[in-house]
Amino acid sequence: MYIPFNELPETSRIWIYQANRSFTEEELTEITARTEAFLKEWTAHGAALQAGFEIKYKRFLVIGLNQDVHTASGCSIDASVHFIQQLEKDYNVDLLDKMNVSYKQGDFVAYKPLTEFKKMAKDRAVSGKTIVFNNLVSNKQEYEEHWEVPAEESWHSRFIK
Repeated sequence: MYIPFNELPETSRIWIYQANRSFTEEELTEITARTEAFLKEWTAHGAALQAGFEIKYKRFLVIGLNQDVHTASGCSIDASVHFIQQLEKDYNVDLLDKMNVSYKQGDFVAYKPLTEFKKMAKDRAVSGKTIVFNNLVSNKQEYEEHWEVPAEESWHSRFIK
């Protein structure tokens, strides 16, 4: 059961999929429609899951699930991963690789493999003040308060000297 993302409670579970490139306006329209359709049909053991989503910076697909209504099962999580894999295939984009880092350079969102980000930190091309996206947040409240943070306040801090 699809609901608007802003109506999900703060305790909702969050999954963040970061793309290795920005989506075009046409892709955003299609992905929005496809994601809404998927969430309208998303179930766990036959029970409708109350879920919503948003797309941030033309690059991050954020899915939220109200676990107070029903929790996701292994099969429902598998279904969501298959949905994301189909988006990857259809749009020739990487959404599941967790070994990459997105960060802000002014108003621009940059995307680098973790190895390059480590080198940039060593070379002081990024600092503890660099805004990074902490895709490890687990619920909507953490997402809203701790997703865009200075690198020194995130797991990225281990690379900043």
